[in-house]
Amino acid sequence: MIVGSSLTIEIGDRTLLRDASFVVGAGEKVGLVGRNGTGKSTFISVVIQEPGRNVRSTGSAAIRGTFGYLPQVPEPHGLGLEPNGFSHVLSGRGLDVLDDALGKARTQMAKDPSTENIALFSDLEEQFRENGGYEAEATMARLADGLGLRQELLLEDIESLSGGQRRRVDLIRILFQGPDTMILDEPTNHLDLDAIAWLEDRLARFRGGLVVVTHDRHVLDRVSTRILELDRGHGYVHDGGYSSYLAAAAERAEQEATTESVRRNLARAELAWLRRGAPARTRKPKAHIAAATAIVEGQGPVRDRPGDLDLSGGGQWGTTPRLGGQVIELHGVGHRFGSSAPLFEDIELDLGPGDRLGLVGPNGSGKSTLLDIVAGRLVPGEGRVKMGPTVRLGYYDQTGRDLDPTLRVREAVAGTDGQPNWEQARLMERFWFDTDAQWAPVGTLSGGEQRRLQLLLVLAGLPNVLLLDEPSNDLDLDTLRTLEDYLESWPGTVVVASHDRAFLERTVEDVLVLDGKGRAALAPGGYAGYTAARRGSGGNSNGRLPEPAHGAAPLSRSPAAAPTASGKVRSPSTLRRLLGLAERDVAAHETQRDKLVAQLAAGTNDHTELTRLANSLAEVEARLSESEERWLALAEELGG
Repeated sequence: MIVGSSLTIEIGDRTLLRDASFVVGAGEKVGLVGRNGTGKSTFISVVIQEPGRNVRSTGSAAIRGTFGYLPQVPEPHGLGLEPNGFSHVLSGRGLDVLDDALGKARTQMAKDPSTENIALFSDLEEQFRENGGYEAEATMARLADGLGLRQELLLEDIESLSGGQRRRVDLIRILFQGPDTMILDEPTNHLDLDAIAWLEDRLARFRGGLVVVTHDRHVLDRVSTRILELDRGHGYVHDGGYSSYLAAAAERAEQEATTESVRRNLARAELAWLRRGAPARTRKPKAHIAAATAIVEGQGPVRDRPGDLDLSGGGQWGTTPRLGGQVIELHGVGHRFGSSAPLFEDIELDLGPGDRLGLVGPNGSGKSTLLDIVAGRLVPGEGRVKMGPTVRLGYYDQTGRDLDPTLRVREAVAGTDGQPNWEQARLMERFWFDTDAQWAPVGTLSGGEQRRLQLLLVLAGLPNVLLLDEPSNDLDLDTLRTLEDYLESWPGTVVVASHDRAFLERTVEDVLVLDGKGRAALAPGGYAGYTAARRGSGGNSNGRLPEPAHGAAPLSRSPAAAPTASGKVRSPSTLRRLLGLAERDVAAHETQRDKLVAQLAAGTNDHTELTRLANSLAEVEARLSESEERWLALAEELGG
């Protein structure tokens, strides 16, 4: 379906791909991966023969048969009056012209119900029916339902739709047309969990050729039969899914390190031998000495990034400020926009130090709105938010609204009134912004680079509470794994709104479900329990999120989030953290008790010392008893 021969791609002074040949056959599904900036989208543009400016290519690439292409960013569909979504979808089967004529005839008939206009409308409607127009409408309705798009939006003008809605209309168009080959660049962006699962199943059953760029590791592992990795101008093919690619990439990195170590050791030995040569021969081997010196002092394989991403800032930022017992409390929080139905109501939540909470739900259910309320960017329509006095908030939103596109990277980090000091310069390098990139305007950065800069600025503020809104969007897989590893040991509190299943599995302990109908519920057992309950329930007939009773009890009645004596609701992760602290207290007091008992058993004639040891033992036993009672109470509360 796709054939490439001796393909070389260059952009500016960089070589993205060198002398690559490849074939994608019918039924093959290729996952295209690589770090941000390696040229995945540019590679696709060359394959479909629509390269951008400053892109040069030699060799050849061709697609056989029909193909459907989904770009990473929705593009305008021409100038002037845009077609409605329905006609846009129908265009691949030639029904769009007939549909447009039918719509005009319907309008004309409404204005002037003459015999002539009625006859024209009836004739066009019959043609539309005979050519499968109404069957096409039913097919589109099923596709829209699977992708979580309201069917009435298919009748809207393309220009009136949001980027996410337009993207789903484009996906419907491609799936409806059924091309021989599909090339999809980040198709899961803007889709909720159910829509991603639906699309994953659809792609797995697709019998044509498929090339997909995605950060969704579940999709890569379920759908891909091969992985094509772009890395430093080379293309590497790995049979199997995401796990196979990880194993092969790790093995290649290890081989590179071993080869480079051997090469440098041999070069050093060669140089030492040449330098030990007899004085009479020193004139002849000067060129050999220079060559060996260049090898020793030179570089091995060119690295596209200077070391691993260092989210700790190389220790330059200091330690995360300690959180007190009170972090964030939500009391009766609800919100709606204008006269519309409420997004959510009566949310009662108590987030403690070290909690890991995920927000899930369909698009439009209010996840970003709830994060804005917690961050203080939006005043809730109902209820109140109580922030602890020790909270230092960091908000990593999905729009990057705090980034000024006119500023240079160095100005965004250091401020417009000053030059970056050496610590700030080093910090930018640790986030892969080298000297040239530091002078680049923020608006010229790629989506992944902007997200990485935003992450730098958020973490540099030393927050102890992190709010993450769709953190996996536009970040490459390496950066995602680094962020997950960082959060695993980070001591603060984290709230994540995400549709990335792998990211949720690794980073959150509890899940707050917003069902899109005004209700919110904590899911017992966290994300794993939530997904297991949904699988057990079979979901709703339309593939949307199930009711709270199918896997997430209402907040006020959640057995895993029972109210304390003060009336607060504590999440399971808070209870588990407090239980762990109580266990450590019990162990520490038992150790102190055993030490004092041993000292008393050893005996002493000093009555003052005996009295001191006895009093200390009584105090330790009292503290031990309190710790044990606290542990029992927490265990009972957690067990419900």
